[in-house]
Amino acid sequence: MASNGKYVVIDGNELSFEDGETVLQAAARADIEIPTLCWDPRLSSAGACRMCLVEVEGSRLMQPACSFKATPGMVVRTQTPKVDRNRRFILSLHLADTIADREVAEDNNPSKLHALAEDYGTAGEWTPVVQQRQGRPSDTNPFIEFRPDRCIACSLCTRYCDQVEAVSAITLTARGAHTTISTADSKTLTDSTCELCGGCVDVCPTGAMTEKPALAYGKPERELEKVRSTCNFCGVGCQVDLNVDRDANRVVKVTSPPPGTTLNDGNLCVKGRFANDFIHHTDRLTVPLVRDDDGSFRETTWDDALDRTVAGLKGVAERHGDDSLAFVSSSRCTGEENYLVQKMARAAFRTHNVHQCAAT
Repeated sequence: MASNGKYVVIDGNELSFEDGETVLQAAARADIEIPTLCWDPRLSSAGACRMCLVEVEGSRLMQPACSFKATPGMVVRTQTPKVDRNRRFILSLHLADTIADREVAEDNNPSKLHALAEDYGTAGEWTPVVQQRQGRPSDTNPFIEFRPDRCIACSLCTRYCDQVEAVSAITLTARGAHTTISTADSKTLTDSTCELCGGCVDVCPTGAMTEKPALAYGKPERELEKVRSTCNFCGVGCQVDLNVDRDANRVVKVTSPPPGTTLNDGNLCVKGRFANDFIHHTDRLTVPLVRDDDGSFRETTWDDALDRTVAGLKGVAERHGDDSLAFVSSSRCTGEENYLVQKMARAAFRTHNVHQCAAT
């Protein structure tokens, strides 16, 4: 028993918990898996998908682990025939309300719904429900596509837009089988308060929200290689995953690491997630250039370019003094890189004339 008397018993494991913690949070700290489709650690619980229902001793009905608060002495069972039967039933319901074929459903983003169906099984293949959700086919925004035939109304996208981005650009509209994701007056996202951060795409468990450029490219995320990198659009240092098509040597899209694993907590801005076409732009420099005596540029090696740079800086300092030099770093560099610039200025070239553009 925990020394403070606050414990729950989950699948026979006695676990301590903090005030306000849910059964799901207590279980997660003990690596007890409870499947969810509508839960995210950054958002308030909705209990919409019903995948996380568990048996609680003394309760007549199963309870949603994502929103049911832990209390001292509570006994919870997450692996029983009743719980397993409910999960298979719920997964079959969702699959009947969306695209059941995983190969078709995962034409771009991975589908957590289909992954859970493979892990936990289903109650059989049910007759598909006639799709009644309305989309926004006239939405001309350049980045985000909503596909209603994949939506399960989990509300992750709308809660993210409200609680993380705090712009409430999208919301659940209509009722029953007609419930869909829409904007005010069904306007295009660019005419709403949307910041086009793509967080709705990131949290969507079925691929209903997806990236237009990657969808047009035509290669699903499962066939791409993820390469961890640092976003270069500002000095915050957000971590990103470059999704690379190795066959074409091309970055197809950028995704964010899982919440809680990096400093940006799974969040990215519109630049970090979508402004990556510069990587393959024809005007991008890919090798160093040096100017010849006639003023024209030619390609050279990095060693030659750096030697010329050092010689030029030292020449100015010798002719005009150390303080004739000045160094300006970029806010697009990381904090570590900006530190090195000022270190080079002060220690190597003996000048305090160093500045960073974000400080203006």
